Amino acid sequence: MKIVFATNNSHKLAEVSAILGPGWELVTPASLGITEDIPETGDTLEDNALQKARYLYERINGERSDGVTESVVGVPTFADDTGLEVAALGGAPGVRSARYAGDRHDFDDNNRLLLRNLEGAADRSARFRTVIALIIDGREHLFEGRVEGRIVDGYRGTEGFGYDPIFAPAGSTATFAEMPPEEKNAMSHRARAVEKLARFLKINYEL
Repeated sequence: MKIVFATNNSHKLAEVSAILGPGWELVTPASLGITEDIPETGDTLEDNALQKARYLYERINGERSDGVTESVVGVPTFADDTGLEVAALGGAPGVRSARYAGDRHDFDDNNRLLLRNLEGAADRSARFRTVIALIIDGREHLFEGRVEGRIVDGYRGTEGFGYDPIFAPAGSTATFAEMPPEEKNAMSHRARAVEKLARFLKINYEL
């Protein structure tokens, strides 16, 4: 089935596509001729996911649909927002995870700043949390996935993206970046949220 995903991030697209498996076609904003930045100015992950999903849904189905290069009326639209919540930092970076070190969304800068802010901290526990907002038939639904873990002392591994090189999930000595994609996708926060999304669609809409 076809479903519109409010991202043009190639890493995220590949990860979500692998989790959903065959039979799902992820449609991106860029493929529809939507090239403007999708706003995400909320105070929580839930706010941001809903804001992005609503923007794209209205852009496709509303008065601003002119210029959309493909008819996707009636196709479900979803967006996600993910945050890394570190206990010793009071839950930061949280909703600002992508912009922790500034608005450039630079992964390396974010990781270096986080490691610097955790220097000397005895408690390095953290969790990843993903919230997905789905709009289908004009109705909104939220799905959450989370994984507990810890921040390691330095960069480890070359897979994944974002904070993956410095986050090790509970029960594992490897960071997400040291795992092959299929291993990470079997336990990740995003996988758990996407699986809830897919299960909801299959059960309620026979998709």
